[in-house]
Amino acid sequence: MQLQQLRYFTAVAEMRHFTRAAQREHVAQPSLSQQIRALERELGAELFHRARGHITLTDAGTALLPLARRILADAETARREVQEVAQLRRGRVRLGAPPSLCASLVPDVLRRFKDSYPGVDLFVHEDGSQDLVRILAAGELDLALIITPVPGQAPALTTRELLREELVVISAPEDPPPVPEGSRIRIRDLRDRPLVMFRRGYDLRELTLAACGREGFEPAFSVEGGEMDAVLNFVRAGLGLAVVPSMVAARSGLRATPFAPPGLHRTISVAHRSDVSPPRAARELQRIVIGSVRPARDGGHVPQTGQAAPGSSAGSPSPA
Repeated sequence: MQLQQLRYFTAVAEMRHFTRAAQREHVAQPSLSQQIRALERELGAELFHRARGHITLTDAGTALLPLARRILADAETARREVQEVAQLRRGRVRLGAPPSLCASLVPDVLRRFKDSYPGVDLFVHEDGSQDLVRILAAGELDLALIITPVPGQAPALTTRELLREELVVISAPEDPPPVPEGSRIRIRDLRDRPLVMFRRGYDLRELTLAACGREGFEPAFSVEGGEMDAVLNFVRAGLGLAVVPSMVAARSGLRATPFAPPGLHRTISVAHRSDVSPPRAARELQRIVIGSVRPARDGGHVPQTGQAAPGSSAGSPSPA
């Protein structure tokens, strides 16, 4: 079994067409078909149902596809590891992070990394923690910043807790504050206040709903289904309140009201696959991530480039 054969197999499986797969792989279609046939002979099973204009996977092909993707991902990791030995002058790092961290911690981390290693390409994938864990385990990311613990324990990953991140309530500065100025808001104060709510799959959505559920109520939504930028704009337009990380609030220009003790927090961790050592460039990126959040973990503040919003709690142990 050759890596080239597995690449051709995955191309056909994804394109559902031999000619288009050959074009994607920059190879003649007869040559690609010949390699697929050789792979089938070696495995002793047909991998595709072939009908004119319609290609589908057999049961054997369905079983092989995730394994082939994993093998190819591991081979790519090995190739990049060898290429990166010359002082990280070239290479690539694939980082996953929730949208809230892409709007706060991640830009400064990537800037620091790029200043040190300008020849290394950066790829960022935004998604919720559960999806990031799945993508990371499939070998399609080198590192991921995730919210832990992840519901329904995921595959074998090595995680390192970075810090607990404080969540706050944001509101439009022109609107009356949700509680008197200088006061802290309680979860139950949200019972009769319309919320701007993130789309399903957002960690912040699940944290907010769980906190309200512990207080015995379901919050009312004024707008539902937004991404981070949309939620901030909806709040800015006076459509309701939202629960966001304090670092996001500090950069938003919106009023930020902290929660009363014990507050509302989430735990940020950095994760990678346990069975494969991250490439050297990914290890360097992880070092920069840890260095960026260490001040907050030790009781100080995460470095920020934005200004704190009026009434924000950016001076307390910060999120990432």
